[in-house]
Amino acid sequence: MEKVLVLGNLSKSKVSKTVLELEPWLKDKVKIVEVINIAKGIEKPLNQTNADIGIVLGGDGAILSACRRLGDNQIPLLGVHLGNLGFLTELTMDGVKESLEKILEGCYRLSSRVLLKCKVTRGKVIIKESLGVNDVVISRPSLSRLIFLKLMIDGQDIVTYRSDGIIVSTPIGSTAHNLAAGGPILTPELNAFIITTICPHTLTNRPLVVPSDVKIEMEELSDYAGIGLTVDGQVYAELRKGDLISIEKSHIQLQLVDTGARSFYGVLREKLNWAGHPEYAKN
Repeated sequence: MEKVLVLGNLSKSKVSKTVLELEPWLKDKVKIVEVINIAKGIEKPLNQTNADIGIVLGGDGAILSACRRLGDNQIPLLGVHLGNLGFLTELTMDGVKESLEKILEGCYRLSSRVLLKCKVTRGKVIIKESLGVNDVVISRPSLSRLIFLKLMIDGQDIVTYRSDGIIVSTPIGSTAHNLAAGGPILTPELNAFIITTICPHTLTNRPLVVPSDVKIEMEELSDYAGIGLTVDGQVYAELRKGDLISIEKSHIQLQLVDTGARSFYGVLREKLNWAGHPEYAKN
């Protein structure tokens, strides 16, 4: 490994401090191609970088942003969490230099993850197009009005949802908004999408798991303003009646550095407190 890209939200003091600490150490080991600020509002594309690996400082949101900016040029990403361990971040600052030493020597493997591509079409014009790691969420405005969305899969009419919103999630995103809305957890290596309604008006509407090679389309039928679409909680578009949202598997995949230091199930036990026991009231 010769060239490393360092990414992080440099507007956060903990991230900028960590960059100042790690950069001289890394320069003794490898060539740093660039230190990239991925703060909100700074949308520098990274599809031309020739780095061998990207070290992402921050949380899972920083990896989502880095992946989207890389576009078709998906280099392996290594997440270094600066707080509690996330679902996507591999390392914490505890012993990070020792871990990086092994990684720079090639002691790791790569894990590939499904990505989605989302497109919003108004009439014949594409008004928004984005790569997504976690999910696409369509949600209502603050007013208590139901959203009406027609769902189609591979051109076949499935259902018209009446709900507070819809989540289309990848397996990685199954532990994010999808989980909070009552959707299932999928192991990250699966090739599938989850379609989950938020507070459906019809109780028989339940989360639906479909193969990732299908084309999911939704038509916005609600006749009022304020309905929004977000990709990974970072990309936003306001929807109008008649807009068509299409979601498909991207031809590229997220590449994550895996040191074998943790497992998906271990992270679930930690983050969701599965190892804990219920608190019973004492008489």
